[in-house]
Amino acid sequence: MSRISPIVYEHAAPDVRAEHDRELQLRGRMTNMKRIMLHSPVAHRIYAEWFTLRDLLRPALPDRAIWLLSLAIAQASHADVPVTFFRRALIDSGLQPETIVPDADETVLMDFGKAIVADANAVPERLWNKLAARYDEPTLVNLVAFAGIMIATAVFTNVVEVELDPELHSYRA
Repeated sequence: MSRISPIVYEHAAPDVRAEHDRELQLRGRMTNMKRIMLHSPVAHRIYAEWFTLRDLLRPALPDRAIWLLSLAIAQASHADVPVTFFRRALIDSGLQPETIVPDADETVLMDFGKAIVADANAVPERLWNKLAARYDEPTLVNLVAFAGIMIATAVFTNVVEVELDPELHSYRA
């Protein structure tokens, strides 16, 4: 059981209901994490900027690369909810997470994700140089911000002990 209860829509304040409805309209889904986070519509909107940053990264990073980066961060953070979420994304796109052979760009992104979880003060210079050789500075800013929100999501789900959404159970490793 999660440490914080999910909101109950029928009993929620008008601003919470409005944010709930906005989320459903935008993304068509309401996860356990979002239901909990909606106790603070502001916190929910901040974490939902993950989607905005993902969209800004899409010209430079295909979905598979974004999913592998996110999965690497979630695994390094030992965060079951996001790990399973990104396993589902990969599996539903026809890939098996255990047998994916990342290309050179994906490998750099995954190594970056693991490095910043391990110690954001010690991202190896050689790794940063590989990123800087691949992406322009606006993309690097969006990449670091995206990874930061991904790490924050892992922290949130871990600290709050968010329960795995029922539809994710079959995607567990």
